[in-house]
Amino acid sequence: MSLPEAAAPEATPKPKQQPFFYGGQAVIEGVMMRGKQHYAVAVRLPTTKQIVVDRGELKAPIYTHPVWKLPFIRGLALIGEQLHLGMKSLIWSANMNAGANNIEIGKKEITGSVAMAGVFALAIFIGLPLLLANFAVHRSSSFTFVLVEGLIRVALVLGYLTAIGLLPDVRRVFQYHGAEHKTINAFESGWALDVPSVRRASTLHPRCGTGFLLVVLVVSVVVFSVVAIFHPNLFWLVVSRLLAIPLIAGVGFELIRFMAWHRNNAAIRIALLPVLGTQKFTTREPSDDMLEVAITAFNSAREGEEETTGAAA
Repeated sequence: MSLPEAAAPEATPKPKQQPFFYGGQAVIEGVMMRGKQHYAVAVRLPTTKQIVVDRGELKAPIYTHPVWKLPFIRGLALIGEQLHLGMKSLIWSANMNAGANNIEIGKKEITGSVAMAGVFALAIFIGLPLLLANFAVHRSSSFTFVLVEGLIRVALVLGYLTAIGLLPDVRRVFQYHGAEHKTINAFESGWALDVPSVRRASTLHPRCGTGFLLVVLVVSVVVFSVVAIFHPNLFWLVVSRLLAIPLIAGVGFELIRFMAWHRNNAAIRIALLPVLGTQKFTTREPSDDMLEVAITAFNSAREGEEETTGAAA
């Protein structure tokens, strides 16, 4: 998943217009691409092998209101977007694939599954590291405790991604994730958006959600080190981890955004190495037909932007 670049609030005079960076995510047998005002999801049907596209306009306040484009606040908007647009795209792709086999999947079933997965994630990636760190380091107010907790959380996340990456269906999603990155990288490099050109692009991207996750984990160590000064017990440790999510997400997004904008700086290139490295857990080299799907999704999202621009002209 490549994180979309939040459009900066209008200002005058503005000598140089900053380009909008497209984002997206892999879905079931397809890719969603997100533009400034439009999105598109492209899926290849398993029976006919035809590519079908769902396109829409981003009208909700979380996409249009200036408040959600402010620094640090836009990190929260990203989480909301993933819950809204990411879920919507995932449900549509699931139904497209299920419908091709005469199976209907309800929104309640998918929403319920995702909700259960969210509870599981909170228990495994927030609760379990706290408990394990508490066994290993008895002083919850120490930096050592926070560091051990962070290392355990990183190990659990990477171990989980490694394990699910062995499943054939998940591996295909990771391939579509690679196709999404290749397409966006090719576009940002000014290359032609055809299979041969996109094939040459990297499966790694500095604005990827997997890299964002790593940055969030690093930021959490800093934030929770401050919390440790107040000598919280286990209950307040858990509460602090939950309440700090918005702050950590906001800071993490700004760091990812800063590194993406300054990726050609020598120091930033070094800092980006672990961010890019973690993406190898969630991306795989896609096939040519997967690249076709990603390119179709990207072009469809851009067509929506061009139609809006043309109508406004």
